[in-house]
Amino acid sequence: MPDNEYWLLPEGIEELLPLQAARLEQLRRDLLDLYSAWGYELVVPPFIEYLETLLTGAGNDLDLQTFKLTDQLSGRMMGIRADMTPQVARIQSRYLRGGMPTRLCYMGTVLRTRPAGIAGSRSPLQVGAELYGHAGVASDVEVLQLMVETLAISGIEHVHIDLGHVGIFRGLARQAGLEREQESKLFDALQRKAKPEISALLGGMKLSGSTGPMLLALAELNGGSEVMERAGSVLGSASAEVQAALLNLQEIAEQLRRRIPGIRLHFDLAELRGYRYHTGAVFAIYVPGHSQAVAQGGRYDDIGCTAGDARPATGFSADLKTLITLGAIRPEARRDAILAPSDSAPELQKVVEKLRRNGERVINLLPGQPVDGTELGCNRQLIEQDGEWKIVTLGK
Repeated sequence: MPDNEYWLLPEGIEELLPLQAARLEQLRRDLLDLYSAWGYELVVPPFIEYLETLLTGAGNDLDLQTFKLTDQLSGRMMGIRADMTPQVARIQSRYLRGGMPTRLCYMGTVLRTRPAGIAGSRSPLQVGAELYGHAGVASDVEVLQLMVETLAISGIEHVHIDLGHVGIFRGLARQAGLEREQESKLFDALQRKAKPEISALLGGMKLSGSTGPMLLALAELNGGSEVMERAGSVLGSASAEVQAALLNLQEIAEQLRRRIPGIRLHFDLAELRGYRYHTGAVFAIYVPGHSQAVAQGGRYDDIGCTAGDARPATGFSADLKTLITLGAIRPEARRDAILAPSDSAPELQKVVEKLRRNGERVINLLPGQPVDGTELGCNRQLIEQDGEWKIVTLGK
């Protein structure tokens, strides 16, 4: 094997060099400060858990994305997290129950068996925020607004929001009396907007009344504000559950436009992202020139039911690596540094310690190292004059 083969990383696994790492760290701090300013408290879930805990509730759909291994201490199967949202929900359900809404945020690496898209990462640095304990439109709008602020701080402009609601398809499926297998096949075809296939599936189901045409119409109900007007007409005979979902989506859009004037909204009533655990509105942010969503989320009210605490919940997540790749954010200019000589004199060490406490960047020369502070980013140096250590401009 050639020497350079030893340096290859697995596909979808990345490393960050100093400039990228500096950008990422700056953005990490800025985002956590943003979430704190909105009242979201930071939690740090474990990187690995017992598999049955990790895949409980919302985690079931993550089974194929989860790396699994055997715990050498207990003999039990463990999983490396592929998504932090179920973990945060578990933490909230177990430790933070209460009558008041709970706001939590998180940030950490997740590991996935497969990338989300072509040339995607299998080790995203996931960042997100979750709001528990409120079922109204206002909490969905707050999370959406915070998602937009996240991209703004990242330097990502010209965004548009994709809005959908899983309750529309779910309500129509119940109204049609679809069996689980029928619903699953129709769900898959709707995600691909494969209208001939959808039509063939519905024809084989022999549905009575207008339910079949309404399910078929979902594939075409996508676009701007006019979509909601068309939906009101096309889905006029749908159940009360469907009407409530349409109204909920309309109210979210109206409140969001009031909070963020000029925001571009796109409606897609066949968008069923996270269908098997989302329970209400689903949303994603897209930017020109990038095919994958850069942030996404939605409502998932039943996520805590296995722990006996099925509080309402809504939230979003994004990949910090994607944000620094697409954003215009730049790290602060590297601070000028002070070059300190290779000298263990106690007096010098006290001066260096004080300078660092005061926010200065001090770099020590090492024994035998050439005195070339410019390569280290130094513009000043410490020299001894008349028995005192003084800072002078480098080269003088």
